Formats: sequence, structure tokens, C-alpha cells
Amino acid sequence: MVGKRNGWYKTAYNAPLRAFLQEQEPYCVSACARIMKRNWLLDDMWAFYERGAISALFFHSQRSLFPIFNRNENIPFPFFMERFLKKTAIHASQGLSVDVEILQNFMACFGIQPRQIIDYDLMTLEGMPAIPSEEHPSLILRRPLDEDMDRLYRLQAAYEQEEVLPQGVEFNPAACRKTLEHIVAHEKIIIACIGSRIVGKINTTAASFSHYQIGGVFVHPDYRRQGIASRMAAVFIHLLCTEGKDITLFVKKRNVIARTVYQRVGFRVLDEYRINYY
Repeated sequence: MVGKRNGWYKTAYNAPLRAFLQEQEPYCVSACARIMKRNWLLDDMWAFYERGAISALFFHSQRSLFPIFNRNENIPFPFFMERFLKKTAIHASQGLSVDVEILQNFMACFGIQPRQIIDYDLMTLEGMPAIPSEEHPSLILRRPLDEDMDRLYRLQAAYEQEEVLPQGVEFNPAACRKTLEHIVAHEKIIIACIGSRIVGKINTTAASFSHYQIGGVFVHPDYRRQGIASRMAAVFIHLLCTEGKDITLFVKKRNVIARTVYQRVGFRVLDEYRINYY
């Protein structure tokens, strides 16, 4: 929007915003997906303009903050931020590590400290994945059926308790079922089966302009180190790539096994990602 003075403006979804998001998309697929499905009655978004163009974005949705600061450590924060942070319940902030840290340092000025910080590698795959040559002889990969939901729930519950829940947060069975129902209804997902047992799962967690973000990758402990995760990820990602989209994910830095699986499929580290829980 030519003519805007330098500074922060509450913004709607318009052509300049879309152009900015598409430029930053590989680094913020989660935020792009949220913005594309925004609820303007509940969500807030501000853009920082420099020389008439958007150079940074700050998005609040469902108690989560998404800073897209374009790695600008000198970005001035808007005057209303102190009031906003004091009146708004914040559960988490997420994005590129450098951007989350900028916001983290600003929030600390008002006594708001994260109770848990989790650092990830942000990984990307451009093009088709490498599919491992070996295949588990009895492994079946398919979409879940209605009759799978109870068994799939048990796997989802184990995944959330092992990989997702922040420290000190009690597992909520009802919320877990609701999450699973949303995934099956609105995301892309496949399950790995051996006989009648569901031993693994993988799904998308976000879809933006030209990217899918995958997550929810989990193999039952009794079936690990058998190549199931690599096969499942490669086949699933191949299906996604046939739609002409690139793939991103973020994996905990300490999860060496998972990172090895993704590198085997063809992913490379793009940047560092962080989620702060408050």
C-alpha cells in the first residue's frame, strides 16, 4: 500500500500481505496456514511498513503468537504491545528461532518468561523424496477407515504424550480425540498397518500457498528400527509432491533418529525453529 508511513498497522488480508507471506512462506508455513483460515473476530494481525512495503508481521491466533520479523533484530515494537500482552492470554509463540527470540526478549521486559523452550531444525524437501528400497514384507500403508478410529486414537494419544505435550500439561483424552477427528477430516493422513495392528501414522499439519507441512509422525515403540518410519514418510510425501507442492517440517534438535529418517528421505535443514510455551 503505497503512501503508508513507516510503522505498525493493523492489517487485513490484502495483496501486499499475500506477497509478503509468499516470500517468507518456506519459513512460516504454520503461520501462513493460520492466516489463510483466519477468524477476524478472534485473531489479530499487524504489519510493519517500511518505505511503503510490509517488512514484518505479527499474528495472534488461538492464544499463540506468530512473529514473522524477517530476522530484523532492530524492529521497533508497536506502542500498544505492552497493553496487548498484559490483557491477552498467551499459550505459545512459534516461528524462526531468531524471530521468536526477538519477541521473547521483548516480552521479558514486562516480566513474561517462557516456562519451556523447544528448539527444532526446520527442514525442507524440494522435489520428490527418495523411497527406501527395502520394504517390510507385511507393511500396509493406507488411509484410515471409520473402524480404525479407536485403535488410531491410542496411537495418537501415545504420540501426544511422548512428543507434543509441554512440560507440566496434563494429557486430555477428549482434546486428543478432537484433534484426531480434525486431522482425519481436514488433513491428509496415512497409517501403517501390520496385520490388524496400526503401528504408525503420519499426517499434514498445515497447508499454505505452495507448501505442505508434515507432522504427527509416530511409530509404536514395539515396531521401531524396522524401516517403517522411512517407508511411511517417503510414500506419504511422494503422494503430497504429486500435487506440485514443496514439503516442510520441524523436528526437535535432540531427536537424532527422526532427523536421520528425514535426511534419508531427502530433507535438508533450512533454518532453526523455536516454540516457546508460557
